[in-house]
Amino acid sequence: MAARPARLRLWLLLHLLPQVYCEYGMVHVLSEKGSSKGKDYCILFNSQWAHLPHDLGKASLLQLQDQTASVLCSPSDVPDGGFNNQIPMVMRGNCTFYEKVRLAQINGARGLLIVSRERLVPPGGNRSQYEEIDIPVALLSYTDMLDIGKSFGSSVKGAMYAPNEPVLDYNMVIIFVMAVGTVAIGGYWAGSRDVKKRYMKHKRDDGAEKHDDETVDVTPIMICVFVVMCCSMLVLLYFFYDHLVYVIIGIFCLAASIGLYSCLSPFVRRFPLGKCRIPDNNLPYFHKRPQVRMLLLAVFCISVSVVWGIFRNEDQWAWVLQDALGIAFCLYMLKTIRLPTFKGCTLLLLVLFVYDVFFVFITPFLTKTGESIMVEVAAGPSDSATHEKLPMVLKVPRLNSSPLALCDRPFSLLGFGDILVPGLLVAYCHRFDIQVQSSRVYFVACTIAYGIGLLVTFVALALMQMGQPALLYLVPCTLLTSFAVALWRRELAMFWTGSGFAKDLPQPPVVIAPVNCPQLPKNSSVPASQQDTEQMTNPTLHVKELHGSTSAEEELADASAKTDQSEISIAQSEEPTAQNKDDLESKCLNAEQNQLE
Repeated sequence: MAARPARLRLWLLLHLLPQVYCEYGMVHVLSEKGSSKGKDYCILFNSQWAHLPHDLGKASLLQLQDQTASVLCSPSDVPDGGFNNQIPMVMRGNCTFYEKVRLAQINGARGLLIVSRERLVPPGGNRSQYEEIDIPVALLSYTDMLDIGKSFGSSVKGAMYAPNEPVLDYNMVIIFVMAVGTVAIGGYWAGSRDVKKRYMKHKRDDGAEKHDDETVDVTPIMICVFVVMCCSMLVLLYFFYDHLVYVIIGIFCLAASIGLYSCLSPFVRRFPLGKCRIPDNNLPYFHKRPQVRMLLLAVFCISVSVVWGIFRNEDQWAWVLQDALGIAFCLYMLKTIRLPTFKGCTLLLLVLFVYDVFFVFITPFLTKTGESIMVEVAAGPSDSATHEKLPMVLKVPRLNSSPLALCDRPFSLLGFGDILVPGLLVAYCHRFDIQVQSSRVYFVACTIAYGIGLLVTFVALALMQMGQPALLYLVPCTLLTSFAVALWRRELAMFWTGSGFAKDLPQPPVVIAPVNCPQLPKNSSVPASQQDTEQMTNPTLHVKELHGSTSAEEELADASAKTDQSEISIAQSEEPTAQNKDDLESKCLNAEQNQLE
């Protein structure tokens, strides 16, 4: 007897409790006059009421009747003549979805669209209600209802259908090209620029402007602070998105304009026009008297950022500006931030690997809604009052027509972190390639590994149909590939500590001697420490064996003679023109580079 009440309660749970399945669909609307092209609108439906056809050609094209003046909760809300072979549009509220759709079905409706001013939710019911109803019911947003009336008038037809989602959108190809191209160009540019600065550090810069910005070497402490700041900012954005999103947009506009200026300035300097400088003044920045062409470039970069900031929500073309500014920002960051060792690269990538996985896969178990904090913040909360999106992503509109693209995710996104973090490793590999003369094997291998990791990310996205932490696939691919190349070339120790760079290589006892440059008479018996102070031209590393030490008297006499000869040489060297000095210095520098290589 005790088992019967238990079975009764189980039956009640299965048949009376609401069971909700949320699916996206479309309603294709066109004018009855046939004078305008049709348009698809997003609907949210529950397939347990009735299934929608996957093909528009198999969907019934019926008249849409505007009944939004009523909520269809009582028979008095039904118009005279009912809804014979029509799809009525009624307002949401005052009664359950079941009561609305039941009244519509009894009065001859072939479907029901419930217009909602609030966030769309799937129309729910219980099993007994689902068995009674055999017409489809879906929710339509209030703004879409207004657009239907504005675009097509009062006499319209509509067909509800739910096409299958494509396995992979073609816009992924565009994102792949942009991401891999940014990493390759940024890594190559950063590595080449860093090595060039090492070679040119002794060259005199007579210009009023420095063409190269200073780099920032990342330390382990900086990595830890950066990760803590990322976690804090992500959590704050999750709880206070509407307040902080405008701060992020402003920071992006400023940083993107700086990045665009940094990327375009090398090309502008090649132009022969606009080299004149502004007059003397005491204004900030302008007191350095920048060239007119660089001033115009700065105005152009700021203008581009301002235009994007004003029209950022224009889905038709604003994404192009955002991607261009984002790529410029990533290139600037790759050029400015430098990881000096593979050990630092490993630490940064592994810590951010854990960060990415935690906020995508673990946080759904910690939030009330079951949503991932990372995905919610990146895509923008659905209940946001501002409806703003974070700009720190590359975005490309979906090229395939699908309910998901129309309703929820019209763009495919790739965060800047998925470009910058592996890009720093690619830049390190390029610097190491140049220093150890490895024909860029590290750079090419790491760049290819990044592309493979990105392809694996796209495959996982297609299979799981949910947002993926790209670093979950990019970090193992790039780190393991770089490690394997270093192990194969037997350079792992140098690659790990960065000691493959010229300044860190252990050097035997050396004597500083000029190469192919006018030099002072030199006594091989003088210690190297004294010869270092004697050279007045650019030095180059030239290995010699040190001979036995001389007496103190001989050293003093030699030093005195050298000083006299040095004064005579210096006096004579003042006679050549400035051009001869620059030519001589350039020859010395070239000889220095040849010996280092």
